[in-house]
Amino acid sequence: MSTEPRLPPVTQLGMLSLALIVAAGIDLSAHLPREVGITVPGILLGLSAAVLVINLLTLARVPDFAWDRFFGVARWALAGWGTVAALIEYVFLQNHTHGGALIVLSLSLIIFAVHVPMLIGFTVARVPVAAV
Repeated sequence: MSTEPRLPPVTQLGMLSLALIVAAGIDLSAHLPREVGITVPGILLGLSAAVLVINLLTLARVPDFAWDRFFGVARWALAGWGTVAALIEYVFLQNHTHGGALIVLSLSLIIFAVHVPMLIGFTVARVPVAAV
């Protein structure tokens, strides 16, 4: 019998969330630079945000999780991926992306910039200390 706590499917949910925002971005990018509809990308963004919230809530309920290691790694990953997201946002602005498309893409970048560091932090923190 394992003494490790049972962990929620954080990685699987994270990949689902990222796949949803990538699909939204692909749909939007396929129609740029002409006017784009944001219904489908908006729905995909909403689903991705819901999966992110569910993922955060299920992870927060794990007893005796190595939060110090999680935040120690995730904060640096957030700094890096936040920079990447800011540079991508800059490209959107330089390419004169505007309106609903810019809002959906910007919110997608926020999810991207939060979920990837969360996955990196989780990957490090889930390993038992004795195994490190």
